[in-house]
Parts: sequence; structure tokens; C-alpha cells
Amino acid sequence: MFEDFLNTLQTFRQNRIRTFLSLLGVIIGVASVIIITTLGQSAAANIQGTFGSSGLDLVNVSAGFMRRNRDISVEMNESFRQEIFDAIPYIREIYYKNSLGGTLRYDTTDVNINTSAIEYNYLEMSNIDLDYGAYFSVSDTVQGAQKIILGSDVAEMLFPEGEPLGRIITFDAGNILFGFEVIGVLQVQDAALENPNGGAFIPRGFYSKKIEPEPNADTMIIRVVNQDRASEVSGLIQEYMQEKTGSEYTVSVMSMQSILDQFNEVMGTISLLLSGIAAISLLVGGIGIMNIMIVTVTERRKEIGMRKALGATPGAIRVQFLVESATITLIGGSLGIVSGIALSAVIVYIADWSFSVQWAACLIAFGFSAFVGVFFGLSPASRAAKLDPVEALSSE
Repeated sequence: MFEDFLNTLQTFRQNRIRTFLSLLGVIIGVASVIIITTLGQSAAANIQGTFGSSGLDLVNVSAGFMRRNRDISVEMNESFRQEIFDAIPYIREIYYKNSLGGTLRYDTTDVNINTSAIEYNYLEMSNIDLDYGAYFSVSDTVQGAQKIILGSDVAEMLFPEGEPLGRIITFDAGNILFGFEVIGVLQVQDAALENPNGGAFIPRGFYSKKIEPEPNADTMIIRVVNQDRASEVSGLIQEYMQEKTGSEYTVSVMSMQSILDQFNEVMGTISLLLSGIAAISLLVGGIGIMNIMIVTVTERRKEIGMRKALGATPGAIRVQFLVESATITLIGGSLGIVSGIALSAVIVYIADWSFSVQWAACLIAFGFSAFVGVFFGLSPASRAAKLDPVEALSSE
């Protein structure tokens, strides 16, 4: 077989243009599969990088839906918090949050924002980092301190000159004015379950003492034991609330991990579909190889007759031509992988994505190209093996 391989390379050198054209179909087919899968993988990695690893272990549960003029709600109080702890596995922590709209005012500058009343350690748990200043302490929450932490955009609008720490700003919540001391400013945050850049945070203890006594929470944020469990916990909560209330609209459950899972599923389906389309070009290339091999068998009838006259068996002739067709596709597959990765790297670089190659797709595309070579080379090889040596030697 090694001798057949060397003879094949010699044949390729003698017929460079024909060999190149045969290779081209395989190269295009394999490269297309690699480019499609690599771009899909890189896009998914870029989306996940945008989300970041923080927040993937969080599940957001919001209450109170209106559907068909029926108020379907749940009271998110302390007993409900314990109920969820007991009923749903894989939960590490549960935090409550309330939201209220209003206007923040400093000097002559007004900013309309959504302010979140949060429990102690909520920002740290959510990996929402401070640019400078301090987080709320336990006493801030218990005592209901009038302190506020600003998002990066809000801080820039209210204090374009900088240095907001220690300043007193006014919060207008429906004609009720409160003064808050700025104790911290958040870093610019990437996309997550919430985007705090344009918001602000106050202690939930203040909210329950001065705005709404013993409030039910608007939102429950659940931290699971592992981010891989986030999607599972989301489903379990949805099922539990549906069984509890008889309606699937009682709460809205969302997690970044679930969003990423859905995105990856969609991208996988699209990549598979496009890869299937690209694989058609491999089949077309295989048909081209079969046509070339049939022409080659016709042109080399005397060579085949000579080899048979010297004692070559039909099996040896068949192997010779199968090696030729398989070699074309293997070389084409290798070049297709290299060119596909190279072109993908260029596209990803231009798009400024993170480069991520789906090596399994490379192996599958390479294996499929080898199969194409053997499959479409089988008919010409069998035709060559069946040639009568006398007729072959007497052919013009």
C-alpha cells in the first residue's frame, strides 16, 4: 500500500491541474464546515464573555403578573423565603429586593432612575464591584441608614466633577423627599441579570421603615450552590409555583445560565444546519473525484492491463485506485482544516471576538472527507479491477 501511495503522489505531480481541481471541492467543503462551526463557537464564547462568569449562579424570581384581568401574585415575605429554602434543593442563599422609581437631585442636576432597596451583602453576592467607597454594613440595613450607592452612569451625571463620597443627595419618591449620603460608586458593569450602571441602591431596612412597613419583596434573587444547577433550579421553582398556585404565570423565573443554555442550543442548531449545507459541497467534491477517477481509469487502461499481465490481482488494482481517491480527499481535508481555521481566525480578529475552535467538528469533517474519498473512489476502482488485460493492452 505504501508503494501505491508513492505512485499516487507521482501521478498527482504529472496531473497537477486535474489534481488541484479535485482537491478544491474537498478543501471548500471542509473549510466551510470549519468556518461555520468555529464562528458559531466563537460567537457563543463572546456572548458568554460579555455576560462574564459572575451571575451565572443566580436565579431571578419576580412576582405579580396581570393576565386576562386576573391578578396572579405571590407574597414574598419571610415565610415564603423559608418555604422556598425547604422546597427547592441546591439553594445557597436567598435575597429580597424592592424597586422604586424616583428622581435623584444634587444641586441643579436631576436624574430619573430606578432605585433598588437591597439586603445586606446583596451587591457582594452578585459580584457587583465598587469603584470606590464602601458597601452597606449590617447596621446600615438593620437601622435603615439613609445611605446610597450610585451606579457609574448616575455618579457621572450627578457629579461630573467627581468626588461624590460624603455628599448629600435628595431622592424624590412621589413628592416625599429623603436625603441620602453617598458612600460608594460602582464600577462599570458588564451585561448581567441587572445592569446597575444607571441605577442606585439603598438599604432595604430604610425602605421598610420609612416607605413601606413590612413590605413584600418585588424580586427574589437566589444564589445556587453551583452555576451548573441554575437552569435546574429555575425549572424547579417554576414547577413548584405552578403546583402551589395552579398557574404558570404566578412568577417570572430567569437566570443568566438559562439564557446562555438557550443561546447555545440555538447556535448549535444553526451551526448544525449550516454545516449540513456545507457538507453538500463535500458530496459535490466527491462526485467530482469519482468523475476524475473514471477518466483516469480510462486513460490508464494500458497500465492496468500491463499490471494484470504481470500478475497483479484485481484486489491490488482496486486498492491502487482507492488509495489515489482517498489520498486526494485526505490531503484536501487537511488543507481544508488549515484554511478553515486560518480564515476563521481572520474573521474573528476583525470582529474582535475570542477565538474558539470546535475541534470535534474538525475531526468529523476530516473523517467525512476520508469517507467521501473511499466511497466515491470505490466505483472507479472496481471498474479498473474488472478490466480484461487483453482488451486493456489492445486499447488505443
